[in-house]
Amino acid sequence: MKILSMIQPWASLFVLGESKYETRTWRTNYRGPLAIHTSKKPDKAACGYPRVQELLQKHGYSGEDLPTGVIIGVCELKNCIRVIENNETWAVLEDGRVVSGIEFLLGDYRVGGYAWEVEGMRTFEESIPAKGQLGLWEYPGIIH
Repeated sequence: MKILSMIQPWASLFVLGESKYETRTWRTNYRGPLAIHTSKKPDKAACGYPRVQELLQKHGYSGEDLPTGVIIGVCELKNCIRVIENNETWAVLEDGRVVSGIEFLLGDYRVGGYAWEVEGMRTFEESIPAKGQLGLWEYPGIIH
């Protein structure tokens, strides 16, 4: 299965359904099952943002107790859409969709970047310890 490593708190907020897009500077042609891995080091500054703290608290987390170094969920990667316009509080994707509000806050919608669209996100009851990698990588075990 393909795995994508993400930094906390962004990984948990993504898996918890606060965002349906993961933004990347690079495109992928891969479509299909995608597991989400949390990097070992969280972004401490991001964990301190009031809006991020509020979103984490909504799910019973704080910036101090986020899982790290583990696979926490799985989804289906459906699309990879280029960002064509950024207006500082909202962005336009190449298919005409506008991204704003929390979705915009939780991503990096620079022009030329990509929004990876997912659906069917499912959080694991028990996280799977794994060492992350850059890019998309394969996990040798079976993920349910």
